Amino acid sequence: MVRHRSVFGAIAAAVLLVVTMGHAALSDSLGATTSARTAALAPTAGCGKAPGLSSGTQTIQSSGKTRTFILRTPDNYNNNTPYRLIFGFHWRGGTAAEVDSGGTSGYPWSFYGLRQMSNNQAIFVAPQGIGNGWANSGGEDLTLVDDLVRLVEANLCVDTTQLFATGFSYGGGMSYAIACARASVFRAVAVFSGAQLSGCSGGTQPIAYMGLHGITDNVLNISLGRSLRDTFVRNNGCTPQNPPEPSSGSRTHIVTAYSGCRSGYPVVWAAFDNGHMPGPVDGTYAESGVTTWTKGEVWKFFSQFGSGTGPSPSPTPTPTPEPGSGPIRGVGSGRCVDVSGVSQVNGAQVQIWDCNGQANQQWTSTTAGELRVYGNKCLDVSNQGTADGSAVQIWDCNGQNNQKWRFNADGTITAVGANKCLDVPGNATANGTRLSIWSCNGGANQRWTRT
Repeated sequence: MVRHRSVFGAIAAAVLLVVTMGHAALSDSLGATTSARTAALAPTAGCGKAPGLSSGTQTIQSSGKTRTFILRTPDNYNNNTPYRLIFGFHWRGGTAAEVDSGGTSGYPWSFYGLRQMSNNQAIFVAPQGIGNGWANSGGEDLTLVDDLVRLVEANLCVDTTQLFATGFSYGGGMSYAIACARASVFRAVAVFSGAQLSGCSGGTQPIAYMGLHGITDNVLNISLGRSLRDTFVRNNGCTPQNPPEPSSGSRTHIVTAYSGCRSGYPVVWAAFDNGHMPGPVDGTYAESGVTTWTKGEVWKFFSQFGSGTGPSPSPTPTPTPEPGSGPIRGVGSGRCVDVSGVSQVNGAQVQIWDCNGQANQQWTSTTAGELRVYGNKCLDVSNQGTADGSAVQIWDCNGQNNQKWRFNADGTITAVGANKCLDVPGNATANGTRLSIWSCNGGANQRWTRT
């Protein structure tokens, strides 16, 4: 057996409940835009220094909560070697500890078998879901992933072009949410028997995608897995098809690589004659993390992406404040970022207005990535929004990601929490035009200068 059977009934019941009730608590969009480009290997700040993290259970503060995760570094970790970083998400009712331990199959199934397959050449993270699930309410689980990526990259040597995610059932749904929302950060995902359970904020950008699903899955029907797959068949420009699947009773599997996909963005579909499980074994209806074929196929899919080759995600955004303080002028409008009516009330709208040097136009960058006005108010994305068009306001500074901003070389200013740009809607130039965030496009309405 791959998992502890004592939790399987809870997995099935809870996941079916999620499918029945839907997912009303999702944030609108947690995505980041991306463009295909060739990139060199991209080591992180943790390279070349003593490791700041060690293998084992760790805690992190994220979205105002204490979250836990398990970290595994290579036994022969070298601080000058940029490693792949692989996230493994547990199923409904499962735990990070079970992902890490491999359950009853032990080390050969640790992180769905990828630790063994990596031969000590990858860093692994198993986060623990709230209530042993991945509801991703308000985007909090995606924020956790962002926070974990930053933490690991700051303390260990990671190749930022080599981030991957995988998971089973609810964990597959979380991996799919990452594919939708963090296609510019993660290189590829592999979804075991998943469905849209943790949302799909964004879901329009290409990312290398692998889906694995049983044809007799009675918890999450295979049609749900096909739907996830087809999202990235479209996004990746692949030729649509109905890939072959094994017949019932064959006890076999069929792996299909789609044709016509954009270079560097493959889609692979693996269907097998079995039920709701991540570790099927051909010739039997049992499962085993020791002898399953899935771990080899997933590792082959992930490992095809060599360091620094082909289309590559950008590194996880980190706050990079522009030194100094003063007005911030829009390139397209010639007007300044302004707090309406010189208000100091939480929620006061931020707009463009003729530059006048008043206190409501004086923005100070901090080392935490904030843009402060009046000394104690921060430029803030309302309600931690991440969708295109989310309003920008001022609010008491609180250190959350929706109050962190990054100045870019092209003059754009990125909202770190949403990975979208400070934007003047519709390229407007009139006084009083309210600012928002929008997918970065480099337009004049998204470029700013210090005056």
